[in-house]
Amino acid sequence: MIGRAATAQDDIVGDGTTTNVLFIGELMRQAERYIGDGLHPRVIVDGIEIAKMECLRFMETFKIVKEEPSRELLVDMARCSLNTKIHPNIATPLTEILVDAVLAIKQEDRIDLHMVEIMHMIHKMSTDSKLVKGLVMDHGCRNMDGSKFENCYIMCLNVSLEYEKTEVNSGFFWSNAEQRQKLIESERAWTDDKVQKIIDFKNKVCPEGSNKSFLVINQKGIDPPSLEMLQKNGIGGIRRAKRRNQERIPLCCGGQCINSVDDMSESDLGYADLVYEQTLGDDKYTFIEGVKNPKSVTILIKGPNDYSIAQTKEAIRDGLRTIKNTLEDKSVIPGAGAFEVAAYQHLMDFAREKVSGKTKMGVQAFAEALLVVPRTLAENSGFDTQDTLLKVIEKHQTTK
Repeated sequence: MIGRAATAQDDIVGDGTTTNVLFIGELMRQAERYIGDGLHPRVIVDGIEIAKMECLRFMETFKIVKEEPSRELLVDMARCSLNTKIHPNIATPLTEILVDAVLAIKQEDRIDLHMVEIMHMIHKMSTDSKLVKGLVMDHGCRNMDGSKFENCYIMCLNVSLEYEKTEVNSGFFWSNAEQRQKLIESERAWTDDKVQKIIDFKNKVCPEGSNKSFLVINQKGIDPPSLEMLQKNGIGGIRRAKRRNQERIPLCCGGQCINSVDDMSESDLGYADLVYEQTLGDDKYTFIEGVKNPKSVTILIKGPNDYSIAQTKEAIRDGLRTIKNTLEDKSVIPGAGAFEVAAYQHLMDFAREKVSGKTKMGVQAFAEALLVVPRTLAENSGFDTQDTLLKVIEKHQTTK
């Protein structure tokens, strides 16, 4: 039951699973205390339901409305989420990265976190993670290793540039070597013609003497003869790009994915100031940077091992959803147990004034369970839990 509640919390809100588990455990402990005194579980559940609805009503009055959340507020929200999961030396630079990433992909009131690609590299330290306002692909150029393209036009293709076997069971028959050679040449000419159209188009948009470069990113294959033709004409070729990258490239760089090499225009192309390749061991990564108005960005996570990368990745996912919730809800609630203490005091007053009978015990159990959050925070900070909790409650009563 606790696992299902934590999973639902993570799916819907994206953060707060630890708090959820703590609260459920404390609520069950408080309920067990009353059941031990002879109170029926059904009565406790009725009181808990009443307390839950009243707590939600109180939250609407307690929250602080921010119609236009500032960047500083978003940074504070991200820092609040990340510092509970990873070391502050890693969390502090990541807060700026996460806020910039969400603001870059924000379109009016719609935020699609799938447009934030999270890429990882086992390289350097976790503090070297960075935001790439563009795309990082985990495959490299096949015909120009280690190359760098500046002022680059990017053609996003979904066209096969390789010899393909027929999809049906068929055969070709010839009577002599000359007929076989002609058949091979005709099959090769079909592919070469498509490659030549790309080369002619490149010469049109990147005339000789200009400082422009040209890169083809194909979702399907590019065979060695085609790669050689592209290389001789200064065109980089990336083959078998992942579908998710093909969808993000137009969002990053502009243009669109082309399904035919006929009737191509310059508006079909994307553009980036810099495209370069980085090799780590056997892995190659292609960076597309310097794009204008990106609607998709990449957070590049670096770390010395898989464990630190996985820990950072989970923290980033929670931080992104915290920022998204702040922008969509346009309101925040004070943290560090402030809401829990205020809700506890409100529910105790509510139970005393408006609830009668044994149901009052269920409301009190819910209110007492809320205090597990400030109690745990005080304990983790090295303070005396009872003394700190009493001081916080007294302070709230004198200032409310």
